[in-house]
Amino acid sequence: MKMKLRTPLLTSLFLGLSTLAASAQDAPGVKEKTLLTLFHEGGWVMYPITICSVAMIWFIVDGVLKTSAKKLYPAEHVIQLRDLFRSGDYVAAHEFAKQAGSPICEIVRAGVALSPDGKTMTEEAIISEIARIQADLMGRASYLSVIGVCTPMIGLTGTVTGMMKAFEKLGSSGVGDPSKLAEAIGEVLVATASGLFIAIPAFIAYYLLRNRIQKGIHDITEIVGGLFRGFPYAEIQGRNVGGDELYAAKPVWNTVPANSEPQA
Repeated sequence: MKMKLRTPLLTSLFLGLSTLAASAQDAPGVKEKTLLTLFHEGGWVMYPITICSVAMIWFIVDGVLKTSAKKLYPAEHVIQLRDLFRSGDYVAAHEFAKQAGSPICEIVRAGVALSPDGKTMTEEAIISEIARIQADLMGRASYLSVIGVCTPMIGLTGTVTGMMKAFEKLGSSGVGDPSKLAEAIGEVLVATASGLFIAIPAFIAYYLLRNRIQKGIHDITEIVGGLFRGFPYAEIQGRNVGGDELYAAKPVWNTVPANSEPQA
């Protein structure tokens, strides 16, 4: 009995809601706004916000590509470096790392080049190169944080200018013409919402990329640490493994300055 009563009741409710929705869509004066209409309602602040949105997409794509494992430590580079280290051919390892150009190869190149100066100098060179690569990656990702901070401020600027226009029109025309007031308030709402719409994903992408960079740097540190474990510093001490020119020669104490005159 209850099921028989519920079925006509639900049917009547569904038909009523459908009728209300149809009447709302066909009501005069109700017009659906397009993105272009909202863009114009947002005012001049929509132009810098659009630029920020394009920059955000570019930095996200660039950050994801540059922090991938294939970009930071390609598998073929790691295999080649391990083979050269196993054979003890550090000159070839330096040349390969110099030509390959990946972040892990740049770190290995810096370490091998200073390995004749001892373990301390080698570790300092490796740490310095890792810090440089991490700073470069974080510098690119930090622009997303800048976008996340600036876009709400730009939207707030549009809010302030829109409120100024709204009160100006309210003071000149009064409440008799609410359409002009509604237009100015629309600019306020669209500008604020657009700024937040760009800021939220920018902040999310920044923190995700930051964690991705930290993991990549950690993986590189583990690989490089395994390569230089048990490195024969004593056997290559004093040799020029990297082939770079050494500018510091032995001192010459008896050289006469060029601008000095011989004494009588």
